[in-house]
Amino acid sequence: MSDKPIMAKATAVWLCDNTTLTFKQIADFCGFHELEVQGIADGDVAVGVKGFDPIANNQLTQEELDKAEANPTYKLKLKYNAAAQGEEKRRGPRYTPLSKRQDRPASIYWLVKFHPELTDGQISKLVGTTKPTIQAIRDRTHWNINNLDPIDPVALGLCKQSELDAAVQKANALRAKDGSAMSDDERRKLVSTEQSLGMAPEPKMPSSMEGLETFSLSDPRDDEEKEDTRDVSDADSFFNLPDDDEQGDDD
Repeated sequence: MSDKPIMAKATAVWLCDNTTLTFKQIADFCGFHELEVQGIADGDVAVGVKGFDPIANNQLTQEELDKAEANPTYKLKLKYNAAAQGEEKRRGPRYTPLSKRQDRPASIYWLVKFHPELTDGQISKLVGTTKPTIQAIRDRTHWNINNLDPIDPVALGLCKQSELDAAVQKANALRAKDGSAMSDDERRKLVSTEQSLGMAPEPKMPSSMEGLETFSLSDPRDDEEKEDTRDVSDADSFFNLPDDDEQGDDD
């Protein structure tokens, strides 16, 4: 539960117009600087803002206001609202700005590649995506998979480094508990954020060429030099030249 009233500026306007509270009391209650409240009272700040009655809107009691007006050093306390307890913990799906949504597949690709221990649910919470999208990238059936380069979601601003670290630690703890902790080979595949950002992109190969990586038009046998065992001591027999007598008969 927040310790400041909703519509704080409008509340400050109402308190300036309808009470004898000091600028500091109003500033402390609404979360402003004392000079800003003075500007509201002078009409230089919040011009056109309609006052918001905190008493009528169940944020302040009349008794609390009376105490503050009677004592200039008294600090107003927001009215306790039991129904609002725990409200700040309620969170929906992470919102991703439109300008960054096109970067999500690249960040999912990075998480799937460098943090295979993360579950689909954890990845979904980190970058604000859906499980079918994650599964498509895992299976390499995503429509744009050949054009994706893995990019750290922290570098893209899709999540905080502390959030990523916490998710990885939780995933590793669960795997260790289940007896499926990461192998040494899997750990060696993990790289830091700086290393991943400095890595060259993996070369892309058209799907029609997959499986032909080792195909070659050259004959590997040509690479082996054959030893010539022919007898070259007699040049005439080597070049298969006709004898002079036979040549004379032909003439």
